[in-house]
Amino acid sequence: MKIKIALMTAATVLAAGPLIAAEPLSYGQRPFFLIDKMDDSPLKEKLASCVGQTPEVSKFSIGHRGAPLKYPEHTVESNIAAARQGAGILECDVTFTADKELVCRHAQNDLHTTTDIVTSALSSKCVAPFSPANGDAKATAECRTSELTLAEFRTLNPKMDAANTSATSAKDYLGGTAPYRTDLYVDDAQIMTHAESIALFDSLGADFTPELKPPSVEMPFNGFSQQDYAQKLIDEYKAAGIAPSRVWAQSFNLEDVLYWIENEPDFRSPSRLPDG
Repeated sequence: MKIKIALMTAATVLAAGPLIAAEPLSYGQRPFFLIDKMDDSPLKEKLASCVGQTPEVSKFSIGHRGAPLKYPEHTVESNIAAARQGAGILECDVTFTADKELVCRHAQNDLHTTTDIVTSALSSKCVAPFSPANGDAKATAECRTSELTLAEFRTLNPKMDAANTSATSAKDYLGGTAPYRTDLYVDDAQIMTHAESIALFDSLGADFTPELKPPSVEMPFNGFSQQDYAQKLIDEYKAAGIAPSRVWAQSFNLEDVLYWIENEPDFRSPSRLPDG
C-alpha cells in the first residue's frame, strides 16, 4: 500500500510539473540571512547589491542532490525546491539495487545516514547493521542499495543525511542533523529511481547532470558489469526521449567516460568535449 501511494503521489507531482516550473522563482530567505550576518566588507556590499534582482532560471545554477540544506537529498521535494530557486540543471547521483535498477543516491552505501533503514524491517539486510556507541567506540552502520530490491528500496523513508554517532539505540542513530540544516521538511519526502528523476526534471524544464557513483560491491555484480552500468544510465535517457545535448553525464571513473565517448557519441556534445 505504501509503495502504491508513493507512486500515485509522484505521478501527481509529475503531472503538475509545468505549473511548478511556471511559478515565480524565489531564492528564499537564506541568502539574505547569510548576507546580513557577514561583517562589513566590499564583498558584503557586492552581495547586498544583488538582493533586489529578479530571480531567473540559469544553467549556471545546478541543484546538487536537489536542495539538500532543507530537504532530504535526491527526493522529489528536494529537486522541486531547487527548480523553484532557479536551478536550470538538476542532478541524480546514480547507483543500483540488488535487482540492478538505477536509483538516486549519493553513494551506494549511504542508506544508514539518508534513510530510516536501521529502524526498519530491512535492517538485517545491512552489510553492517547498527552497532551502538560503547565507551570510546562510536555508533556505526553500513547499508547499501545493492542489498535491497527496488521494491524494498521504495519502502524506505528518506531523511536528512546525518547520523548520531553517540547513539546507543538505532532510533537515536537517525538523529545528528547538522545545525545549519533542518528536519522541518522531512515528512512524506519521496525517494526516486533514476528514470523517475528524468521524468521529474524534464517536467520542471531542467536539464540533467547524472553522476555514475562508484559501486561498493565488486563488479561484475551478479553478471552486471561496469559497462552495463554505464550503458544503462544512458539508455534511460534514450528511452525517455531526452536530447543528448541536455545531458551532462559524469563519473569519477575515467573508464566510464571513455566508454560513453566510444559507445554513445551522441552524448558527447561538441560544445563540451573537443575531438582528440
